[in-house]
Amino acid sequence: MTSTLSSDLASLKIDRGAKSVAGGPPRRGLPYGWLLFAVLAVLGYAKGKPYLEAQFFKTEVDVTEIALVSPAQASIELSSSGYVVPQVRSEVAAKVPGRVAKILVREGDRVKAGQVLLELERADQQAAVQSAKLRASTARARVAAARANLSEVGRQAERETLLVKQGASPAARADDLRSRVESLQEQVKASEAEVAAADAEVEALKVTLSNMTLAAPIEGTVLNKPPQLGDLLGNVLGLGTTNAGTIQIADFNSLMVETDVPEGRLHLVKIGSPCEIVLDAYPERRFRGEAVEVMPRVNRAKATVGVKVKFVDEASGVLPDMAARVSFLTKAVEAAQLKDKPKLIVPRVALAERDGNRVVFVLDGDSVRMKTVTLGPEFGDGFELIAGPEPGTKIIKSPAATLVDGQKVRERTPS
Repeated sequence: MTSTLSSDLASLKIDRGAKSVAGGPPRRGLPYGWLLFAVLAVLGYAKGKPYLEAQFFKTEVDVTEIALVSPAQASIELSSSGYVVPQVRSEVAAKVPGRVAKILVREGDRVKAGQVLLELERADQQAAVQSAKLRASTARARVAAARANLSEVGRQAERETLLVKQGASPAARADDLRSRVESLQEQVKASEAEVAAADAEVEALKVTLSNMTLAAPIEGTVLNKPPQLGDLLGNVLGLGTTNAGTIQIADFNSLMVETDVPEGRLHLVKIGSPCEIVLDAYPERRFRGEAVEVMPRVNRAKATVGVKVKFVDEASGVLPDMAARVSFLTKAVEAAQLKDKPKLIVPRVALAERDGNRVVFVLDGDSVRMKTVTLGPEFGDGFELIAGPEPGTKIIKSPAATLVDGQKVRERTPS
């Protein structure tokens, strides 16, 4: 039994010096598996590196935008942006401290010059005016009494002077009466001065009373919400603190677009030159404009000069502070041309193809969003956009083939 077991165990030994079955050299391990693994790792790194970089690093990109192009594009010499600004504007504030008692207008109301906007509580001031009037009346009564007394003493002095001439009365008595007349004359003057002072006080109090009624200095539209009933306006308790309870009024007939033109291109702007105005609020509408004024100051920080452009036609629906884009034209836009709708254009360099679809990559903060677009006919260096992002949307210029939806990017700063 023992010898048989020993024989079996001996048969299980591995002959490390034996040749391979095919007759080749003895085996030395399996290096081919490791080689295959290394090749796959290199290929995976080469393919996955762009994806990993896209997920964890921000790629610098150039940016362009979806443009809304007017039919007057061919005659545009210069374009700039700005804001609608009323040239006639007023802020009505209380000249005297007081509490709001009546509000006679609301935000958005049209008002005429001189129209009452609100009233402050005035009972105390009215009482002060009445008291001053009574003091003025009392002063006038004193003037009347002083004049009557002066008249009486004056007649006595005249009679006494006549008696002195006749020798019937001593001269000293006549001198005393003349002195008394002079004194009464001064009293009359003092009383008349009191009347003048009292009248002046009445007028001053009346002016203060009138200042408790706030009226519109111009014709226009109320831009803000007026103060509320009970609000304190003006200098409160003599501390110099004021309530911001002003009423802002603007004349919409004086609306103009104030736009910044680069200093180096100011020579393209001429007073009276035709313009086209497009508002961000109404991208489908176009307004005819005219350059009317070049502001006499250069903004050194931005290297721009302000230009004022007026609306040629009625600016219905236009409100102050609306953002506007102004195109300075070589020839005026005809009224009939205003009916032609502007075209939405996507630059050719912003287009890419993904899974057989034409797409653009929209800049959304620090990442991109892939949007499918429907294109129309060619237009200049781009295509008419039938369906896609809104005008003014920032999109990636010359998107890389590796750019994917959601990738982190940063806009390349101009050098």
